Amino acid sequence: MSSARDQRPSEATLGFLRDAFPPQCRLPALGHAAVEAWEAENEVVLPEPYRTFVAEISNGSPAGPAGEDGLQPLGHLPDAWPVLRPRMPGQPFPLEEAWYWSEDSNTDYDDPRIDAAFHDGSIVLGSEDGESFWLLLTTGPRRGEVWMVAQDAALPAPGDPTWGFEEWVRRWHTGKDWWY
Repeated sequence: MSSARDQRPSEATLGFLRDAFPPQCRLPALGHAAVEAWEAENEVVLPEPYRTFVAEISNGSPAGPAGEDGLQPLGHLPDAWPVLRPRMPGQPFPLEEAWYWSEDSNTDYDDPRIDAAFHDGSIVLGSEDGESFWLLLTTGPRRGEVWMVAQDAALPAPGDPTWGFEEWVRRWHTGKDWWY
């Protein structure tokens, strides 16, 4: 069964994304064949509208919602990414709700869910401050949502807990602080 996040985005959505990333700030789009090849290699189908964005509009941008590193190209990682093991976007994302493991007295930093929150079921959109990273979830019940993962927690993007790529870009485009 397909969801709204699996259907081609409306022209209004694509128009907004084109406007949010002016041509001089876009990396070349990958094309649908390259996106499909990446998906096959990683055993996952990217959520819309991100999938169409990287195929038709831009595969990342030096400017954008993800702080100083900009919007990462598909499959790339910010310089500050903590390389612990290979990323596996097709594996299940381990969480369904925000988790502040630093405040959970029943959890230690060796908990495999922490490692999985960094590496499984998502792609990295970029770095917020060199220590926090924006993820687009690619698997699980929260698929298509944007989350943040940091050394002490993983949580949905601020605002409506079901924000996807378009809503995340819209919030960035307002110029407002993420957390207010």
